[in-house]
Amino acid sequence: MENVFDLFEERGFVEQVTDRDELRKQLAKPTACYIGFDPTARSLHVGSLVPIMSLAHMQRAGHRPIAVVGAGTTLVGDPSGKTEMRRLMSREEIDANAEGIKVQLSRFLDFSREKALMVNNADWLVDLNYIEFLRDIGRHFSVNRMLAAESYKIRLETGLSFIEFNYMLLQAYDYWHLFKHHDCRLQMGGNDQWGNILAGADLIRRLEGEVVHALTFPLITTSSGVKMGKTHQGAIWLDPELTPPYEYYQYWINQDDRDVERFLALFTFLPMEEVRRLGSVNGEAIREAKEVLAFEATALCHGRKEAEKARSAARRLFGAEHSGAPDSVPTISLDPQDIEQGIPAFILFEKSNLCKTRAEARRLIAQGGGYVNGERIENFDQVISPKDVKNGTLILRAGKKRYLRVRVVD
Repeated sequence: MENVFDLFEERGFVEQVTDRDELRKQLAKPTACYIGFDPTARSLHVGSLVPIMSLAHMQRAGHRPIAVVGAGTTLVGDPSGKTEMRRLMSREEIDANAEGIKVQLSRFLDFSREKALMVNNADWLVDLNYIEFLRDIGRHFSVNRMLAAESYKIRLETGLSFIEFNYMLLQAYDYWHLFKHHDCRLQMGGNDQWGNILAGADLIRRLEGEVVHALTFPLITTSSGVKMGKTHQGAIWLDPELTPPYEYYQYWINQDDRDVERFLALFTFLPMEEVRRLGSVNGEAIREAKEVLAFEATALCHGRKEAEKARSAARRLFGAEHSGAPDSVPTISLDPQDIEQGIPAFILFEKSNLCKTRAEARRLIAQGGGYVNGERIENFDQVISPKDVKNGTLILRAGKKRYLRVRVVD
């Protein structure tokens, strides 16, 4: 059977690793591994998919993934990748967020019969005796080494609070706790977590005399330089109430042509032969490759039924825009009074949130990227009036693929 480490390297998951040869040997036998997910919001977003997919690959390869919902560490706040201190959250807010994240992770991992574990680090961190913690754990940490960590160095320029300074110790303690209770021998995470993960491996070496491993993933950005999971409209969430399946599908099908092969490797389970084949196509065929990416990614997150509905809706809109658009297309309602006297197109696009600002809407329309009911808008101030409403509906389009249905209702 293929070693999962080779799979990780082939698919682009590996940025840094403690020792490639030793980790590969470790992964030749069943191994428990973990990744932490701090519940700072009610949902994870697309930016969390690389860690989630890595755990899913581990499970498929016969290993035991542990998803740590970090309700305890969230009480402190991770300074990694942040230029200022995170907002401190209440225990109630954190616990509510943690429940939502558990549901999302369950779509990717099989937790039946303890094939995977989901644990909450609040269970062992919240009741720690501070003095004992400092004596037993804190004495193994060098302040000089901690300050050399990239996550701390960046924050020293803007201010690092004492509570955040403790985060590395708590994450290291998590690794040691999981090693002791679940024989966990690999921690994975984003590359900004490298220092924290190494601190945990070092703590286990000092306390237990055992060698454990660390692996980090690269920061994923699109070819246009945008951080994965971010759009002009905000984050792409895994919660269908925050980002409906159709919008999730559209996010993937709208990816840059240059990213298709890379994203198929990272965000689907398609065999690499198929990934390379789809990544090599050109012309009109690239649309089909992007459709495969969108369908597979949506099916993993929301199920095949929702993915099929989204694909069907997208195909219908791509082929012919009409007022009878499928229900899965994003829809807003508009008061008839808003267009009774006519509304300039650029204001309608801003009002409907297809564009963030009126200036953005004017630019879009001036560049030929604004459409109503399939017809290009010729002037940014072209008036949209009741005569444009078909069966109580307008279909707006921004660019080639972003659609919105506007219902005009009393």
